[in-house]
Amino acid sequence: MKKISRDTPLSELTLRKYEKPENLKDRELVRKLCLSLGLLQPGDSRDVIVDVFHVLLKSKKSLTSTEVEKLVIQNRKKAKQQLLGIAPSNIRRQILRLRDLFLVEKLKNSYRIREQAKLADLFNDNLEKYYLNAILLRVREYLKESDRRFAKQ
Repeated sequence: MKKISRDTPLSELTLRKYEKPENLKDRELVRKLCLSLGLLQPGDSRDVIVDVFHVLLKSKKSLTSTEVEKLVIQNRKKAKQQLLGIAPSNIRRQILRLRDLFLVEKLKNSYRIREQAKLADLFNDNLEKYYLNAILLRVREYLKESDRRFAKQ
């Protein structure tokens, strides 16, 4: 039998377009942002990432993962959400996902929005110019190679 290699991407980015963000409450705005950035899947009830991101966005200072956890619990209670996904290990995993998208940074043992910058600037400077561009360049390489190999005579 032939061994099949796993097709593990070097990087991936999911982006979705939703209606304009008008008249949304804060948590719903962050939820749509998470959906738009691929951090949350449509219809997913496990949405603790929304509260983790919301807490970090609202905070004026850096927060430890324990502080994030406590504030997430308060957020979820206030929003009448089930207390699912609030284990410390899951909170840290969600923070890591935000770090992987260059939205959150770690300073010593605490976390904050990267460089306390505006999200639009972070998206433009990190995701759009660097991450997305690198993915697009590689896709174009695959397109060109496919055109070369399968060109119609």
